[in-house]
Amino acid sequence: MTFSLRTFGGLKLLDSDGHDVAFPEKGLLILCYLLADSMERELRGTMAHFLWGHDDYGSAQVNLRKLVSRIKSRQAELGVEFLRFTETVIEFEPSSLASDMSFTDDGTDQPFSKLALLVKTLESDFLAGANCQSPVFRRWLRAQKSRHAALLKETLTIAAARAVAKEEVALVKETALLIFSADSEDTDIHRMLLNIFDAAGEVEYFRQIFEGRGELLASWSRLRAKSSPVLEQVRETGSMPVSKAAAEMAPKIKIPRLILLPPSNYSRNSGGAMIAASLIEDITIGFCALNSLQVIAPYTAVQISRQKDEDPLVTFERHDISYILDTRLSGQDGEMSLFSQLIELASHEIVWAERFSLELSSLLRQRRDISRRIALSVASQIERHEMMRSHFEEKPTAYHRYLMGRRYLNRLTLPNLQRARKELKASLEESENFALALSSIARTYSKEWLLTARGDVDLLKSAEKFAMQAIAARHNMADGYRELGVAKVLQGAIDESVEALELAETLSPHYADVIADHADTLVHFSRPDLALQKIERAIELNPLSPDSYLWTASGASYCLGHFEGALGYIDRMADPSLVDRLSAASWAMLGNGDKANFFVRRVRETNPNFDVDKWLSVVPLKEQWQKDIYREGLKKAGF
Repeated sequence: MTFSLRTFGGLKLLDSDGHDVAFPEKGLLILCYLLADSMERELRGTMAHFLWGHDDYGSAQVNLRKLVSRIKSRQAELGVEFLRFTETVIEFEPSSLASDMSFTDDGTDQPFSKLALLVKTLESDFLAGANCQSPVFRRWLRAQKSRHAALLKETLTIAAARAVAKEEVALVKETALLIFSADSEDTDIHRMLLNIFDAAGEVEYFRQIFEGRGELLASWSRLRAKSSPVLEQVRETGSMPVSKAAAEMAPKIKIPRLILLPPSNYSRNSGGAMIAASLIEDITIGFCALNSLQVIAPYTAVQISRQKDEDPLVTFERHDISYILDTRLSGQDGEMSLFSQLIELASHEIVWAERFSLELSSLLRQRRDISRRIALSVASQIERHEMMRSHFEEKPTAYHRYLMGRRYLNRLTLPNLQRARKELKASLEESENFALALSSIARTYSKEWLLTARGDVDLLKSAEKFAMQAIAARHNMADGYRELGVAKVLQGAIDESVEALELAETLSPHYADVIADHADTLVHFSRPDLALQKIERAIELNPLSPDSYLWTASGASYCLGHFEGALGYIDRMADPSLVDRLSAASWAMLGNGDKANFFVRRVRETNPNFDVDKWLSVVPLKEQWQKDIYREGLKKAGF
């Protein structure tokens, strides 16, 4: 009878039919030790140290003698002699045993067959569950795993340079992800992954995004540092100054770990399900280009999802997972959709969710764009959520007051703006460097300027001041730049506004509120066409849109001469009275004087001193034609 030794996925001795054969476990470990280095003999003392450590040589020798007796007895029962023993040496007969440790050494000429064998073998953990507490054995085991990883990387490097056929490229990608699952922090693995996938152009988008972030931040800091000692330190050190006490109190944010669960399939289309599953691979590669989080590799995620004998929450906790990205494919034929939701594990809070419509005919083409959007959205949301969570844990009162203030900001009325400002300033009393509270206070001032329409420059100066403080507290977050852009555009510094909001959107490409404010600035920049595209994108990301989105969309439509479209957006607002002036102008341009007069009267009730020319003198618009179309509509309406 022939026997084989299985070492990957568990340590077992198998007969010729593949059935388990009982054998002393430490005897199998001796076989592993000798096979690993193709050795035919080893000193008994060395093996005693290997199995029981160096602490008690006498006990180790006694244990080895007992083990040798059991091995001899079992080998006699099996009618085979794997190991022979003398007083000083243990000898091994290699021809008596096959093993999955027999990695071929002739793979330089056939790298893909060797790579396939390595991938198949190394998918399982080497000596998983082996019960040996010797520190010598543990060090040896780590060395063997490092050796296997090095062999896999070496073979992968050779194969990646030669991969041409579709099957070869697929094998190279699979191997790269397998290595990544073993050591997600290995920078060599990151570079290898990016190089492999870059050949297909699948990460260039991410590289451009994050290189663009760095360049814009550096450029913006250089320009602003000339007029601000605070920003000068940003340029020199790359960070904002904080007090010693604030530095000591600042939360230490660890890099969160994310697992992407394989997509559930509620669709009848198996082809679409396969493509949806491969999205996970694409998204994972996108995450490899980021430094703000760690992602569990797809292979490991699949294994975790298949575990039936352990509570998933226990598994996630053991792997130190912070967030779960859950995806589900649903629908049939050409009407499929992919639902994605990001869950924060500790609180079970759904941080972000979005449904992506998939057309089966173009699913392959859409796959890359969807994977980019998901990866960037998730990265952005995790960054914001981690920042807010840290404030909740370190300063729960500050976080609570911040949330109260943000709730009031959802409804744009002067009383609500005053309530919001009160809560947000109370938040700062608890945590003076809370960037999101600072940027939200800036928003209360700019919104008050818009609602009052009095041209009060002090409100905008306050908005700018708090926005700059938000940037000082957190210079790589979008919110401060967003509010600075808003304050600048209302002061007439349109070019500076566009610059700040471009940076904000680059920092958070899927932050709907930032995109909406960027769109509003483009209206003032006299590019209502681009503004309408952006605001529709913001509405797509945030379908239950706040009135401010619809306000921007209606203004862009009006400037394009789409007066019915402007009124359509206004009709969707929760409080359309906010834009009564625009309603009056739109109806007037459509020739409906009665409707226009209704809104003129309503404006007069709340703002009896409204004057068109005075208003246009303070509203920042880059080109004269835009002021002309507003003046025409408002004058026709009766103002």
